[in-house]
Amino acid sequence: MTPQIFGRKTSSNVQVVMWGAAELGLAVERLDYGGVFGGTDTPAFRRMNPMGRVPVLKDADVTMFESQAILRYLAAKAAPTPLWPNAAIARAPVDQWMEWTKGTLFPAFNYKVFWQLVRTSAAERDRNAVAAGIAEVKQLMQIASNQIARQGWLAGPQMSLADITFGTGLYRYFTLDIDRADLPDLASYYDRLTVRAAYAEHVMVPYDALRHPDA
Repeated sequence: MTPQIFGRKTSSNVQVVMWGAAELGLAVERLDYGGVFGGTDTPAFRRMNPMGRVPVLKDADVTMFESQAILRYLAAKAAPTPLWPNAAIARAPVDQWMEWTKGTLFPAFNYKVFWQLVRTSAAERDRNAVAAGIAEVKQLMQIASNQIARQGWLAGPQMSLADITFGTGLYRYFTLDIDRADLPDLASYYDRLTVRAAYAEHVMVPYDALRHPDA
């Protein structure tokens, strides 16, 4: 059975999984769940993910949620792959930057900036949070840009799962109308991603459908 991914294509967490699967050369079937499609509050879905969120992976006897865990699972299925090295010493920086992106960068950008500017009405927008978020993201993107300038990719000299996690957020970062730091190395890195067919298909997804009508 082809592994199934439950989740809408406009979800950044779903995009991480779909892009990762494509780069790993794995065929998966995506099913529209969440957002306008609903389906996440049903008993059947809650048995797969009691949080009622996407994405969810169903692969034969394996059912799991959390995008980073799914990404690692798929990489293990595709092993050996340079995206997820076998050696612990080589895998450590990949794991580290995946966690940094998910736990440090994305909360600052997604919740303080993207959510406020796109998914919140102008009347309810917390402008202080937006300003603080933009300042925080500038600092964090500088850190990422420095890493890329030194190594070529986020976690080392070759593309890895860390780039799948981090790179997924860059489409929204570079297309959102915000003040961005002048980071040529980061911009060049993003340009490299946009010419990848899998990135264009799964990540460069317009987010107009997510925009609040009064944003």
